[in-house]
Amino acid sequence: MGEGGPDQAILAIFGGGGDLAWRKLVPALYDLYLDHWLPKRFALVGLGRQRLSDEEFRTRLRAGVDQFSRHGRAEARPWEEFAATLAFQSGDFGDRAWYAALDARMSALDRAWGGSATRILYLATPPDAVGTIAQGLSAAGVSRDRARARIVVEKPFGHDLVSARSLNHTLGEVFDESQIYRIDHYLGKETVQNILALRFANALFEPVWNRRYIDHLLQVLCLIAMEPPVRLDADEIRSKKVDVLRAIRPIAPAEVSRVAVRGQYGTGTIEGRAVPAYRAEKNVAPDSATETFAAVQFWVDNWRWQDVPFYLRTGKRLPAKVSEVSIQFRPVPHQAFPAKAVEHWQPNRLIVRIQPAEGILLRFQAKRPGPIMHLDPVDMRFAYREAFRDSPPEAYETLLLDVMRGDATLFMRDDQVEAAWSAVMPILDVWQATPPAEFPNYAAASWGPEAADALIARDGRRWMLPTVLEVPRGGNHGR
Repeated sequence: MGEGGPDQAILAIFGGGGDLAWRKLVPALYDLYLDHWLPKRFALVGLGRQRLSDEEFRTRLRAGVDQFSRHGRAEARPWEEFAATLAFQSGDFGDRAWYAALDARMSALDRAWGGSATRILYLATPPDAVGTIAQGLSAAGVSRDRARARIVVEKPFGHDLVSARSLNHTLGEVFDESQIYRIDHYLGKETVQNILALRFANALFEPVWNRRYIDHLLQVLCLIAMEPPVRLDADEIRSKKVDVLRAIRPIAPAEVSRVAVRGQYGTGTIEGRAVPAYRAEKNVAPDSATETFAAVQFWVDNWRWQDVPFYLRTGKRLPAKVSEVSIQFRPVPHQAFPAKAVEHWQPNRLIVRIQPAEGILLRFQAKRPGPIMHLDPVDMRFAYREAFRDSPPEAYETLLLDVMRGDATLFMRDDQVEAAWSAVMPILDVWQATPPAEFPNYAAASWGPEAADALIARDGRRWMLPTVLEVPRGGNHGR
């Protein structure tokens, strides 16, 4: 394994017989194996309540790899070599003997390999099982070596500030913070990581990355708004992110209705097919008040971003599954061109496409070919697949590899989790205290409730259509 990773590692997946391991984790590990990124000596132990033999476990996982591997269906020989590293251990999360058996299995591998392997304890389980598993690992001594034992915890990190603090406390009783990897697969996406490269490896952007030039931003707030790190170090970068969260202007309860909008989808039509309202979905109460959409305006009170609004919008049953960051620059101070020349004028924008079609666009005005002055918006485009002629690794590949290396840059620290919850709790508290009377308030396959449009329109702005859905106008040769 290159780049400073361990020569030997053991990955124990609690909930290893479940959907996450089948659909995401093991296909990602298999792709790492094919690309020669796994340690020289590697073993995976799936742990769960299912009664599976090792061979049954391997057969189940191969079906997932065949369907979800970035490399396509597994070929016989490489799969057999990889499958030899897989085993399953049946048991119950509350059985202390189960953890002792895991420790014995790992210790036996250490002896066979002639050294101490990195132990990665991955909790692909519901949040309420975290405390039980952490205590079981501690009692059996599985995590006793702080230098080589790491625990990975999946989202959600609590359901509010109090539960997040309780979860952090539970983990902190057994593990040092340096051992805890709170995983958010979204942060493992190549284009999200490219925001760091875009900002801090290019002199072109940093001078204009502030309130003087930028009008508003959408999504991935911390990476966009953080200050330049002194060094590309995990704790340094995470500290800069926490600084952003702590600078978010507190929202008073009376202000919530002005800066935040919630929604729940009703019936609609997607690709010619009628879809039910959320309240008619399976296992959903007919009077459910659960939000399926949220739009929020934040302000970051520091020198760089004072008076620059940050708008975040997310939801289910929208017209497309797409994630973009849109950074809109302020207009030029004086428009010298005649009105007819700029009838198609758009603000300068830097667009970071996270999914699908990962890449970065820079939108600016250019003269259309011809004898008269006529300006059109055009794009300078970086497309990941075109530039590097390869498909980017899946997010879980990156994150699993980082855990093995001990690189926590892309993982959330305890104070970051709590600061993030603190920023949104005023909104959640008000929403919980005042059940919505208008749900459902947007149709499936629409961009959300009308109140979300009004939220941003009050500032003289509008939500941007994701660029992957735009229909290019004739003559726009920049696309």
